[in-house]
Amino acid sequence: MSRIENAKLAVIGAGSVGTSLAYAALIRGSARTVALYDLNGPKVDAEVLDLAHGTQFTGAAQVIGGADPEVVAGAHIVVVTAGAKQHPGQSRLDLAGTNVRMLETLLPQLMEHAPHAVYCIVTNPCDVLTVAAQQITGLPSSRVFSSGTTLDTSRLRRLVADRAQVSTESVHADIVGEHGDTGFALWSQARIGPVPILDWVSPDGHHFTHQELDEITESVRQAAYRVIEGKGATNYAIGLAGARIVEAVLNDQQTVLPVGTVHEEYRGTRGVAFSVPSVVGRHGVQQVLDLTMTAAEERQLRASADALHQSMRSLGLE
Repeated sequence: MSRIENAKLAVIGAGSVGTSLAYAALIRGSARTVALYDLNGPKVDAEVLDLAHGTQFTGAAQVIGGADPEVVAGAHIVVVTAGAKQHPGQSRLDLAGTNVRMLETLLPQLMEHAPHAVYCIVTNPCDVLTVAAQQITGLPSSRVFSSGTTLDTSRLRRLVADRAQVSTESVHADIVGEHGDTGFALWSQARIGPVPILDWVSPDGHHFTHQELDEITESVRQAAYRVIEGKGATNYAIGLAGARIVEAVLNDQQTVLPVGTVHEEYRGTRGVAFSVPSVVGRHGVQQVLDLTMTAAEERQLRASADALHQSMRSLGLE
């Protein structure tokens, strides 16, 4: 493992997600330089100025940005957050057409200035857009991937931790498949510490039932809609999740994260991007893990892939 010296992160989009990600990266020291790019010059200049005013308190990191794509030059990782945002009642897949057209214009410009970068797609629907991004750039799937279910998994682990009365770090469970309505928890492999989740007994005698696990999964699926309904956008948690992915790349951490890649073949599905736990390091996704699943979980994964295939066909991505 070799950490990138003077690492540069480029965040594309100065909206609520992009600025939250840049802010999280500055606070966490994720990169030496954080570059923020957006077509709206006055907005991005103001955001950069606001962030820069706090760099006394963030160590050695610096923040730059502007409306010229030259600001991303030399970036080691480019995180794309730009695009139409999800409105109340709108699914992530509803956004697909508008945001694919945005990528068709944006990515060639970014590739010109950061041809050797790893590209992480956060803009929704991130799974479908990852397929589009790979087709547009021609990069290998290891270097173009989505944030996937990294945020969904964080939501899942918090809910489980609260009920089990343990720290979130003690919960080992993942959401896999689509970052969206067909994503599901891989409960067969879930553990609290070393204990299978159905064997866990909390200090107050609480133990998980299959019905409760189903309710937790549904709460994760509905989480974004609840936040969007109340405040108009999700931004803080995805900003933190994005910063964590950035650190895995720039520090070459070989960290297992549930990010989404375009699969050449995964359990009978191909040409579609969805999330499974994968090893993330300096060169992007370096290994996609072969998971043990129950027959029911296999069916859920196929259903998730089918939903994504349907969206891809409607956009001419197949």
